[in-house]
Parts: sequence; structure tokens; C-alpha cells
Amino acid sequence: MPAHRVIDPYAEQAPAPGIRFLHHLNPLAKFAAPLPVMLALIFTRGLAIPIAFIVLALALLVIGARLSGRALAVLLLGVPVVILVLGVSFGLWVDPDRIPGGGAAASVVLFSIGDWSFTLAAYLVGLATALRIAALLMLSLIAGLTTSGPELVRALVQNLRVPYRIGYTALAALRFVPRFGHELEVIRAAHRVRGTDAGRGPIAAVRRTIGTAIPLLASAIRHAERVALAMDARAFGAHPTRTERTISLWRVRDTVFVLAFWVVSAAIYWWALQAGLGGVTADRTEVGL
Repeated sequence: MPAHRVIDPYAEQAPAPGIRFLHHLNPLAKFAAPLPVMLALIFTRGLAIPIAFIVLALALLVIGARLSGRALAVLLLGVPVVILVLGVSFGLWVDPDRIPGGGAAASVVLFSIGDWSFTLAAYLVGLATALRIAALLMLSLIAGLTTSGPELVRALVQNLRVPYRIGYTALAALRFVPRFGHELEVIRAAHRVRGTDAGRGPIAAVRRTIGTAIPLLASAIRHAERVALAMDARAFGAHPTRTERTISLWRVRDTVFVLAFWVVSAAIYWWALQAGLGGVTADRTEVGL
């Protein structure tokens, strides 16, 4: 019987291949590039512009990110399905008085319940909202799927001069999350070995939750004390600056990526506005397509 393989939740990931260029960029570049577009999308109305940025973000992730088969399937298949479903959900909540009534879409009834009808115009308004949310999510994944917590903290401390006391303290707190997940699995495995997780129904579920929450809380307190003692023993925060084992550099390729992304984004907005396929308004209640 093969031995059970223990996975270290804190192990460093293997270097990404050269073609996965997003992993080799400075984390701040991956945040700075889509940030202006994400702010503009909040005030953007229409279908074409969000769709264009969803396609752009998908292309960057498929080409430049190291994705598992499951993540790739979620992006390529799950995201379109979620957008279509959210379009219906948002369309149901749209105020009928704010739905354009002069177009042909207003006369197309998708389904009716009694005297109430859900029209294509209402669905398109909901779809436009769903597309904006999806575009914001996809643009945020450019950095989210290709940047680890330590990389981001190092970039903030070394490039933006964030005080290392704040950056590395926040990083230590974030490292609690995978540790808790690992310890939760250990606690559940111990309960299964002892046969204390038997039973079904809500009462058994509450009993199991309490049985895992208490030892997990005790472990969290012990781990916090050990981390605090380790930081004090290493004189963390005693000096205004500190040396770094890994240097986070802002290279020419980071500048090229940010400028290229901004140029492409400006071209998408210019094309859509010139073609009349979208608009920008400061009125966030505007629902025009």
C-alpha cells in the first residue's frame, strides 16, 4: 500500500515556463495595467466594451498564465454560463420604467407570468450589468491568478516603499489561511479515525462543527503566540529598514506591458464609442445599452 503523500501548503511553486509571461512580471505591473480600465468600466454602458475586455483578459490568462485544466474549463465554459444566468437575475430586478421601450427588443417577450412579462430589453439591460461585473472579475484575475502573497508584499515594500512592518505583518496574517485549511483537514481526519464524526442531520452537523471549531481555535491561538515570539526573537521592527533575500525589480518589460495594455484599452474604447456600441456616463443609475 503506497504511503500517503503529505503536501506542504507553504512550499514554493516551481518556476513558470518562459511563455507564461504573466508570472514573470512585477506584481505591481499586473495591478497597474487593468486598474484604470476597471475604474472606467464602472461608468461604462453597453455590451461591446465589457465583452471586448472579457475576451482580452481571457486571452492574456490563457496565453500568459499557468492554469490547471479545471481552472481553464471554468474560465472558458463556466464564465459564459454565469454571465447568461446573471443577465436573467439582474434583468428581473430592473425597474420597468428604466427599460428602453422604443426598440424592437421591448416587444420581444421571453416568458410571462400572469400579467407580467420578461422582455428581451430587460434581459439585455441585465446582461449589460452582468458583463460589466464579469469584465471587472476577469481583469482582476490577471494579477490574482499569477501573483502570490509574498510576491505582492515584496513588491509593495521594495517598489512602493510600504513600511515593511505593515507589509510583512499582513503577510504573516495571510499565511494563517492555508495553515488553518491544512489543520482543519488534520482535525477531521482525527475525528474520522476515532469515529466521532458519525451521524447525519442538522444536529450532527452542529456537533461536528463545534468539535472542529474548538481545537482549530486553540491551534490558532498557539500558532499566533509562536509567530509573535519568533518575530520578537528576530528583532522584527527594530530597524527602519531591512535586507531582502528576494529582490522585486521593476523592469523594462513591466513598463512595456502596462503601456501596451493602456494603449489597447484606449483603442477598444475609441472603437466602441466611434461605432456607437457603448457609452460612458457619470450617472451610475443609467441602464442604457
